[in-house]
Amino acid sequence: MKILSFDLDGTIITKKFVDTVWLEGLPKLYAEKNRLPLGMAKEYIFSEYEKIGDGRIEWYDIKYWFKKFNLGDNWQGLLESYKDKIELYPEVKRVLRSLSRERKLVLSSNAKREFIEIELRESKIGRYFSQVFSSTSDFGIVKKTGEFYRRICDILRVEPSEMIHIGDHREFDYLIPRKMGVTCFYLDREGKEEGEFVVKDLKDFQKKISRFLE
Repeated sequence: MKILSFDLDGTIITKKFVDTVWLEGLPKLYAEKNRLPLGMAKEYIFSEYEKIGDGRIEWYDIKYWFKKFNLGDNWQGLLESYKDKIELYPEVKRVLRSLSRERKLVLSSNAKREFIEIELRESKIGRYFSQVFSSTSDFGIVKKTGEFYRRICDILRVEPSEMIHIGDHREFDYLIPRKMGVTCFYLDREGKEEGEFVVKDLKDFQKKISRFLE
């Protein structure tokens, strides 16, 4: 195996930061600007999110939502104000440090680069990854489809069979890349599932992939 690919939110970094930005921070800004109770602002904002839905590229685009809600253009300020919510899972740094000595690590996420960049900066783990791929920012692809993984392999000049990927979404991090020939591990931190290619954390992942790295 030449490449180890990692999902970001829910795999390496908890979802506290992204959830706080979308579910608390943006509604709070809207409430303050329009002098509305926070509850009323949330109800409106969330209904607008649902109208777009996660199948469209706009869903992931903080700039789009700032423009839509007339919040100005300081979206960076919003992200910076919640940077203290960026948290690594406990085992992450040790595992990344160890694996980066053995193989090339890449990040494969559907988050926009605006989010990825601040998360990597604040968590100080960017140095472990030789390349970062965002399906939405780099390729205009909403979900991590087969095309997304194919393009990553093309850029890295490897066959799918030469890459291992891990992530916490059963379909987009496990089933889809697996169909292409990528060796995939489904990360279930809640421990609800078991299987040869199911892991409960990155330490478990490191143990299970040792046979592929010999």
